[in-house]
Amino acid sequence: MDITEKIIFAGVNDHDVDLFEGHYVVPEGMAYNSYVICDEKTAVMDTVDGHFTDEWIGNVKRILGDKAPDYLVVQHMEPDHSGSIRGFMSEFPETVIVSSQKAFGMMKNFFEGEEYADRRIVVKEGDTLELGSHVLNFIAAPMVHWPEVLMTYDSTDKVLFSADGFGKFGAHDKADPDDWACEARRYYFGIVGKYGMQVQAVLKKAAALDIQIICPLHGPVLDKNLGYYLDLYNTWSSYRPESHGVVISFTSVYGNTRAAVELLADKLEEKGVPKVVVNDLARSDMAECVEDGFRYDTQVFATTTFNNDIFPFMKEYIHSLTERNYQNRTVAFIENGSWAPVATKTMKGMLEGSKNLTYAENDVKIVSALNDDSRAKIEALAEELAALYR
Repeated sequence: MDITEKIIFAGVNDHDVDLFEGHYVVPEGMAYNSYVICDEKTAVMDTVDGHFTDEWIGNVKRILGDKAPDYLVVQHMEPDHSGSIRGFMSEFPETVIVSSQKAFGMMKNFFEGEEYADRRIVVKEGDTLELGSHVLNFIAAPMVHWPEVLMTYDSTDKVLFSADGFGKFGAHDKADPDDWACEARRYYFGIVGKYGMQVQAVLKKAAALDIQIICPLHGPVLDKNLGYYLDLYNTWSSYRPESHGVVISFTSVYGNTRAAVELLADKLEEKGVPKVVVNDLARSDMAECVEDGFRYDTQVFATTTFNNDIFPFMKEYIHSLTERNYQNRTVAFIENGSWAPVATKTMKGMLEGSKNLTYAENDVKIVSALNDDSRAKIEALAEELAALYR
């Protein structure tokens, strides 16, 4: 696949992976992207997961023919991108690695002391590499989402090689090309979401560049409507809600809390809330639940008291939100307990460090099962939340 006349795609698809980074369910597989810039001197932009070294090197050879690559640019040392460095450098013994100082330190750790001291160029923010007509400009992107990360801007073809930025889940031949945001959002909040401040810093740098194409290390090459993708990243990284709606995240042991959640959801829809999403935390993909938690502007947490605490799936969920800097939302609570309910108090305690949360006035307390009193409280909460959208 030609990205431009001189930039060729060399990546691979992974249909065998079931859990990306040992954590995220990827039913559509994963793409590991790599690119070759063909000029007077040639540069390969990143490698791929080590399981695909031979296939990837074959792709590079088909692109370059008899010509050996002059440079291997390593933007990110996570093994799904750096796993083929050793194989590549053995195959092409004259190639020089171009990367950040921190990346070479990581190579030493990953590759049993090998850091290519005699075959490397260390670059930093503002440095350039001339290939001929193409000039690569290096942009430091620390903690997006590892500390060594570089992004690279080709000022000739106006291409931003964005490392893990603007990536998404899914192999190229499986993912829906018209639905970028869904799996990009889950990817962003799962993997990059903690580092919104650092993403904001990189977006400010990108705003000064004339970018026509974005080449990420996962997911499709973005060459149309770039404002849409940049605006989403700006929204996500500033922790602002993307959509109006209420997400109800719940756990239920015997079905009574579920019944309360279903009643609330019905009432919210009846009262005209634009979107109501209900997630059973024990049965849903936690990464998708986190995605919804950051997508919508209002959230209801509903759970049972458990061992004088809260149910484990709710604890995991709230922790997943807060470690990613959950903020700028309206939140409400439903608790259930048969003798000593402490769920609301516990959940509020877990959210104490979250900024700019607006707490609903109407919390709901259920003692074992719904009754007229708790139904009335659900009605009051539904009315309060629905009023936000009128």
